[in-house]
Amino acid sequence: MGTVSLPDTWAYALRLPHDPRAARVARMTVRAALGGHGRHEILDLVELLTSELVTNAYRHTDGPASLRLTALPDGRLRVGVWDSHPCVPAPFGEPPWDRVPLAPADAEEGRGLHLVQEYADSWGGWPVGDGGPLDRGAGKLLWFEVDRSSSGQSAR
Repeated sequence: MGTVSLPDTWAYALRLPHDPRAARVARMTVRAALGGHGRHEILDLVELLTSELVTNAYRHTDGPASLRLTALPDGRLRVGVWDSHPCVPAPFGEPPWDRVPLAPADAEEGRGLHLVQEYADSWGGWPVGDGGPLDRGAGKLLWFEVDRSSSGQSAR
């Protein structure tokens, strides 16, 4: 009898409360999921970029956030972060996908989206829901993808 090899696809989802520890919980989740699936080659990069998006969700909203990690059949990993704020920032929004300017060297914030655009292989975002009074899913989803062979160098 032969053995069947399942494709290396999987997904994890995590709901994060509006809490300053949410980015740490997200990093621990990324580390556990990727380590458990033997994806050590992209672990540090995905952990950093995920932390940046979750930190932005905490800093710019008053509500919860959600994290989703999805291993795609072609070896890419997609990370999505949903939050309750409807504004999709550049470079994730509508064309022309303006590049995020570099933060000044002495700035204490403002580097997160720049890191994503520099080190992710692709990224995007879109508003979620119509924001009406019965729409509990309103907000936005920002995502990025990292290829199995990514070593922290931009593919752009």
